[in-house]
Amino acid sequence: MVLLLAIVPSFRLAAQVGHDPSHSPYRDVRRGATLVLTFGHLGGSRGGPGVGISDGPTGGLRYEASFGALGAALGIAYGHTTRFVVDPTKDSVSRKSGPFDTDVVLADAALQLSLTGRKTWHGLAPYVGGALGVAVGGGSPPDPSGYNFGNKLTLAPQAGVRWYPARRVSVRADFRLVLWKLRYPLGYKQPSPVDGGRVLPLDASLDEWTSHPWITIGLGWTF
Repeated sequence: MVLLLAIVPSFRLAAQVGHDPSHSPYRDVRRGATLVLTFGHLGGSRGGPGVGISDGPTGGLRYEASFGALGAALGIAYGHTTRFVVDPTKDSVSRKSGPFDTDVVLADAALQLSLTGRKTWHGLAPYVGGALGVAVGGGSPPDPSGYNFGNKLTLAPQAGVRWYPARRVSVRADFRLVLWKLRYPLGYKQPSPVDGGRVLPLDASLDEWTSHPWITIGLGWTF
């Protein structure tokens, strides 16, 4: 009986499923807020007339806070993009000029869900999420049609992965598909006095949603 009692606990321990903590691929993520320096590239569609902003490098800062598997982030970034100018009074061959340099500021608030909870797997922590924000574009150069990018509401589903080479240090790769709506002037539907051509057909909408892949790499420090 004594021998049986000694064997049973050992058998139960051996039957438990799990990892030896010293050899587990999972590690706890340090609690605290994280400041992230980001660099990336913003691309995407310029819309039907081709006057939207796109194609440029970005740099910015993000502030992240985690609440278990769920996290929140605030971010701001500057983009050095380009745009084309369309003059509807010219013929269809010569009415588009550019590209011209133009600036854009992107600010957003995001929610993210860590797919590994508050742990990393082999130092990695993939996540998915979404962001709501604004894009503020520069007005240079002036557009003869009266078109202006202005201020746009942005929506952005996202996915990415963080790598933790040290307890406080993290490196992350992030992909977002930023969506905003362009609004064109009525002059785009007026016939050109030169050849009668129009920038937009008469039955076309003056509003158009465009999508913009935004890829960033970030270096973070957890306080």
